[in-house]
Amino acid sequence: MFGLFRWSLSSYEDTKCTLRVGLSSQIQIAALYKFVPLDDFESLKPSLLALCKQEGVKGTLLLAAEGINGTIAGSEVGVGVVLNHLRADPRLSDLSHKTSWAKKIPFNRMKVRLKKEIVTLGVPSVDPLSEVGTYVSSQEWNELITDPDVVVIDTRNTYETAIGTFVGARDPKTSNFREFADWIDRSDISKDTKVAMFCTGGIRCEKATSLLLERGFKEVFHLEGGILKYLENIPVSESLWRGECFVFDHRVSVNHDLEPGTHAVCYACGRPVSSENQTAAQYVKGVSCPSCYWETTPEQKMRFAQRQEQITRCEMERSLP
Repeated sequence: MFGLFRWSLSSYEDTKCTLRVGLSSQIQIAALYKFVPLDDFESLKPSLLALCKQEGVKGTLLLAAEGINGTIAGSEVGVGVVLNHLRADPRLSDLSHKTSWAKKIPFNRMKVRLKKEIVTLGVPSVDPLSEVGTYVSSQEWNELITDPDVVVIDTRNTYETAIGTFVGARDPKTSNFREFADWIDRSDISKDTKVAMFCTGGIRCEKATSLLLERGFKEVFHLEGGILKYLENIPVSESLWRGECFVFDHRVSVNHDLEPGTHAVCYACGRPVSSENQTAAQYVKGVSCPSCYWETTPEQKMRFAQRQEQITRCEMERSLP
């Protein structure tokens, strides 16, 4: 199972006491990351988690010795308070974030996790704090990737690339980022070739470009701010993006206007499900989708159906006055 969205009754119940946040007309969603030495990262967790809960902010923040990564959502004021708290640390004073908006909060609860890496490549020698590729702004990206001498690589995984990517991009067809280094080592891409890379928010490309430089590639570029910043800055009429962009929250995907897209998530396998596949016979909400229908046993489907029935009952109870 992909497990992208770990859904349980306990996590669902966590939302009941915070629905007042999700019912506001505008929810701000802030995606952020920064590679910076945080030797004391473990000690940062208690105050950060307490502040997020106090402000009604939900989402996930990852802390590691190499920096911070995550996405949070809540009222504009609440998210602002958390961002200001982070930037009050001199090491994070220039922390940037990408903003999008939703009508309801796309997370069940707030989690601050301590990790070995804020994005897991699994190659200890790769250090984005020492060397990364050349940043390319959204405004310069189209010119770069339409150069016939440039190889464009989508560093994301198959469940992400399947619903949207840039025109002409190569898909490594990885199921997780740990597989990316092996794919590069097996690829036929010459180390003298110009390589342009992109990902959702920019963080995976920090490590991916660092990896390629370590492997001896000469010219490596990456999209600054990732797909989300590109969609924010480039009008549809000039865009080379096709499809929707997968996001790691209950919106599942966003369109070019950074509004919730047309995809749902299969809570059995975690894969995104297109609007077309939501009408397929193999799609049963909370139980199966065309991608995983033949991967699970009848017993598993029965358990998923029981879980979905309980979730539906909770939703009905929540809607009562």
